[in-house]
Order: sequence, then C-alpha cells, then structure tokens
Amino acid sequence: MYKVVLIGAGNLATSLGHALKKAGHQVVQVWSRTQESASVLASALQAEALTDVECIVKDADVYVFALKDSALESIAQQVCPPRSNGVFLHTAGSMPMTLFSHYASHFGVFYPMQTFSKSRVLDFNEIPLFVEASDEVAETVVTAMAESISEHVTHLCSADRKYLHLAAVFACNFANHCYALSERLLQEHGLPFDVMLPLIDETARKVHHLSPVKAQTGPAVRYDENVIGRQMELLAHDADMQQIYDILSKNIHKLHQ
Repeated sequence: MYKVVLIGAGNLATSLGHALKKAGHQVVQVWSRTQESASVLASALQAEALTDVECIVKDADVYVFALKDSALESIAQQVCPPRSNGVFLHTAGSMPMTLFSHYASHFGVFYPMQTFSKSRVLDFNEIPLFVEASDEVAETVVTAMAESISEHVTHLCSADRKYLHLAAVFACNFANHCYALSERLLQEHGLPFDVMLPLIDETARKVHHLSPVKAQTGPAVRYDENVIGRQMELLAHDADMQQIYDILSKNIHKLHQ
C-alpha cells in the first residue's frame, strides 16, 4: 500500500481518493487552490488539507495530479523537483506523460475512463483504468495502485490515449449535451425531462449488446425527409439547434448507407 498525496480536490480526485482509501492506501494530504475544496475532501479522507505547494510532504510514495490541463505543468514544475524520490502521475486524457520529464525521474499516467461528479462517489472496481509509465519503478507503482482499485487495467501510450479521450467526448460529453438540449425543449413546452429516462436507459442498455450503428433508430437512419423537414421547422427559432439537428441527421444517414 502506498502513501499518496492528491494534487487537486475536484470531481475525479473525490472519487479516486475514496477508492484509494478503501483499498488501504494512505492519502496523507489533499492540495487545492481553495481551502474549502481541500478541506472537504481531506476531511472525508482523514488527510491534511493544503493550499500551499511548499507544504506538500517530500516523502510520499505517489503524487497524483487531478487538475485541469492548463494548470497541470505549472503545478508539476513546483511539486516534482523537491520530491524526486516519488512517483508522479497525472489523470488527464489528452496530456502526454512526458510533461513530467523535465521535473521528475519516475512518472506516468493514471487515467480513469469515466465521468465524475463530487455528488456521486463511484465504485472504481468497474471503471476501466488506462496507465502508462516512464520506467520500471513507475510501472510497478502505477500498475499495483490501479489493480488495487479496479479489475480493468490496461497499459496504453499517450499517443493512443488521446484518441480514447476524444472518443469519450463524443460518447459522454456530447451525448450529455444532447440530453441538455432535449431538457430545454421539454421545459419550453411544460414537460418534465424524466419522461426521457426510460428511452435513455434502453438506448444505453442496447449498446452493451449491439454496435451503436446497429442500435440506431429514428428518421435519420432512412433519412425520412417529411419528418426531418417538419422537425427542422420546429427549430426555426434556434439556428444553433437547427444546425446541430441537420448535421447529426445527415451524419447518421451517412453511416447507414
């Protein structure tokens, strides 16, 4: 079991921190830019809350960076050099492992392929983890830590991981945005979004057994111009939604030709 410092206290760090603690690792500190965020997560993990990088311990086994991409390298530059005996891991889908190369000897990536929210602490056991390491020391640590919390661990290089992340944006973020557009349409006409939940759930269940292409239904598959034309007219008040509808409909039809 490892002595871990969490650099970040957001959505991913919250679920990961709980998973590491449950697996027997010791989360000793939680660093965040804001005291409130650091304190909430640190309290739940029985760890020390920090907002000062200088106060991060120098004897942890693993330092896990769960930060937005734009902040990652600048914080790594401050944290890594004085703590060179540790293993430094980031959790970003699109950032290369090599961002640590100028600041650390042992480093890697610990990328959970899941969507996270602070209000929902997830069970990591079913979450696919994609790991990468700079050397044998980092590989031993990142693999052992990943396998302690998940049954689905895969070694994946940075070049391939960025495509995994891109695919996840389509499967999760863009799909969820379509839910948001659906909710807005319903609200405009006094209808609750929960009427969509059985449909959403069945669609998700189907792709466990069918290719998404084979699971696709609706007017765009056969490009039913009567239905599509009428629905485009309903969106005449919103050029952005009309354009999204048009692009998606044509692309769905293209995949089925």
